[in-house]
Amino acid sequence: MRPGPRDRRDSEPRALEPSLEALSRKLGMAGAQGFGHLFSHWSEIVGPAMAEHVQPVRLDAEVLIVTVDHPAWATQVRRLGDEILDRVSDQAGVRRPTRLEVRVAR
Repeated sequence: MRPGPRDRRDSEPRALEPSLEALSRKLGMAGAQGFGHLFSHWSEIVGPAMAEHVQPVRLDAEVLIVTVDHPAWATQVRRLGDEILDRVSDQAGVRRPTRLEVRVAR
């Protein structure tokens, strides 16, 4: 079956920036730069020592998910959860997530 004209348009590449801007607004960010800033400046947000062991994985409107490389780091991150969420909000320009979810990487 050959794709019709509408199918062809839907499968063509689209600009990434408008999609990131829409996603950023949905997540409460000022723009796509805030989303990128969170991931690219993670070390500055949480500090270099923590960034060596803790990495952001996903952010949605309610939850920031991070992975840690050792259970001891999971305990530390959970203890500092509110402070980390405050820093993410202040330094990345995003709406503060309501919850921090910590996962230990295997």
